[in-house]
Amino acid sequence: MQGVVMYGPGDVRVEKRADPRIESPTDAVVRLAATSVCGSDLWPYRGVESAAWPVPMGHEYCGVVEAVGAAVTSIRPGDFVVGSFFASDGTCEICQEGYHSGCVHREPACPGGAQAELLRVPLADGTLVATPGAPDEDLIPSLLAASDVLGTGWFAAVAGAAGPGKTVAVVGDGAVGLLGVLAAKHLGAERIIAMSRHTDRQQLAIEFGATDIVADRGEDGAARILELTGGYGAHSVLECVGTAEAMRQAVRSTRRGGHLGFVGVPHSVTFDGLEMFFSHIHLHGGPAPVRAYLPDLIQRIYTRQINPGLVFDLRLPLSHAAEAYRAMDERKAVKALLMP
Repeated sequence: MQGVVMYGPGDVRVEKRADPRIESPTDAVVRLAATSVCGSDLWPYRGVESAAWPVPMGHEYCGVVEAVGAAVTSIRPGDFVVGSFFASDGTCEICQEGYHSGCVHREPACPGGAQAELLRVPLADGTLVATPGAPDEDLIPSLLAASDVLGTGWFAAVAGAAGPGKTVAVVGDGAVGLLGVLAAKHLGAERIIAMSRHTDRQQLAIEFGATDIVADRGEDGAARILELTGGYGAHSVLECVGTAEAMRQAVRSTRRGGHLGFVGVPHSVTFDGLEMFFSHIHLHGGPAPVRAYLPDLIQRIYTRQINPGLVFDLRLPLSHAAEAYRAMDERKAVKALLMP
């Protein structure tokens, strides 16, 4: 098969690799219908994260099951499936409480990299969800979004306690932040403030349900949120970036007693203990338990209540993966979809 491998910062290649196969009775092998580049893939691409190069890339996926191990019972060959970036058994106490990404037996769901034609998924019963029949072609981008960025944005909104009567502020205008806006809207938020300085992303945020746009960042951004909320701050803030500046902005945009949901993978993020102590902020986040939300999100997509696939503003064949990385790195694309 063809698969994407990163050999170092800025060095993305598509090369021939061995086809994955069933290695454990709980495995499944999926032929991918679509995959994508995630914002978190840009950390090693930019040299912010180191790795034991070369590294197979990708953790967002959907497609058709080709084979299953002897112990797999919930899916079968021919099923169209969506899965999370963490494999989970679905049976431990943590999974039963809805935190599949914290499963005591969790492991990467894409050990061979999902930016490829084929993918082996461990713990298939607890990780993959079959769709209700083969999807229409136009639904595939939205189903792909559900495997990570939609589920992550949804978790940010849930962790931030977005809901009826609430004012929500979203820090970050990447795919996760934009889908956090969508999630807040569908969870019933009354007012949604999207923080973005890019016209195309602002327009998509409004389409997803944003009522206000704030272009300021950092201290100025937090001050603008206070101004828009009568000096109180937002009831719910979603931090969808992972940088120190974004987290400070999120903390200072949250009203006392408010909720801050953070899903951006932290890089050099620290907290001021006294500031947090006196803020009364409820802080909750981490790797999104995407698997917990997949049945509901798939149903919303199939009934066309939501169209998260709109975040894909660049579509390329898998062979053009290096171009996809460059476009996202240079902010010429919100999110790139790759077609194996």
